[in-house]
Amino acid sequence: MRRTAPLIILALICALLISVGCAVTLGPAGIPIKTLLSSPTTLMIFWDVRLPRVITAALVGCGLAVAGTAMQGLFRNPMADPYIIGTSSGGALGATIAIVLFAGNGRPVLAFLGAMAATFTVYFIARSGGKIPVETLLLSGVALSTLLSALLSFLMYTAGRSLHQIMFWLMGGFWNVSWNDFFIALPILMGCGGVYLFARDLNVLSLNEEDAIHLGVNVEQVKGILLALSAFVTGIAVAVAGSIGFVGLITPHLMRLIVGPDHRVLIPAAALAGAILLVWSDTLTRTFTNDMPVGIITACFGAPFFIYLLRSRMKA
Repeated sequence: MRRTAPLIILALICALLISVGCAVTLGPAGIPIKTLLSSPTTLMIFWDVRLPRVITAALVGCGLAVAGTAMQGLFRNPMADPYIIGTSSGGALGATIAIVLFAGNGRPVLAFLGAMAATFTVYFIARSGGKIPVETLLLSGVALSTLLSALLSFLMYTAGRSLHQIMFWLMGGFWNVSWNDFFIALPILMGCGGVYLFARDLNVLSLNEEDAIHLGVNVEQVKGILLALSAFVTGIAVAVAGSIGFVGLITPHLMRLIVGPDHRVLIPAAALAGAILLVWSDTLTRTFTNDMPVGIITACFGAPFFIYLLRSRMKA
């Protein structure tokens, strides 16, 4: 652990608190602090609209970043995140089924169940002889994602008037987030805490699986638990905010450069950085771009970053 790690964590906590404070006051209609208590309308906007939206964005960013950190540590690959193994596609399909067949009722539940089902389907497809080869897991995820995307396209083709709603949800955003969505997103913290309990095991797995087994780590059990926790966290995030990509790719890699590879520090650092990234992304979209989907903003940053990582690995 680097000596500066505690200071970096403290700085990230301060940055997150400042970001939340700025985000609840910034927007198309600013909220001056001096009028917050004197104007019932301003107080309503702050309490019922801005605050749940900003806090939920922070929770979703935290969850996606921690899930990405777990996947990158588990696969020993900086380009891995839960979306690669089909979690996002499963959640998107579940939510689309809710929109098309049930007029949007139960969308969070079906999105969560879809994400979990996709992850465990990939898990059991890739499992062979009690082991889960990383390459097989990734290829299974790509294959399942292709199948789920085809089913999603079929539902969109038959959606009729619901197509516009599906398209906006697939791009990801926090337009209609309320306190109910915040409480749905709150278990993300439990999932992140569960991942942190395996920080030592992730440190050992970063060497190789043979060394991890010799050091007493039940590798296959850890893989299964971390996959389940990552699916749990990502499923909730997708259920609340739709498909927001690349948060789980960018933040773990950047924090690894700053705080080092020790997951005892990397996991909380990535969680805080992911929360900050998504809070500001959402603030920028509703302030300057007429509430454009957040997924567009993260993709604009994430896609070039992914290409950079790919080129770096090719040169290495």
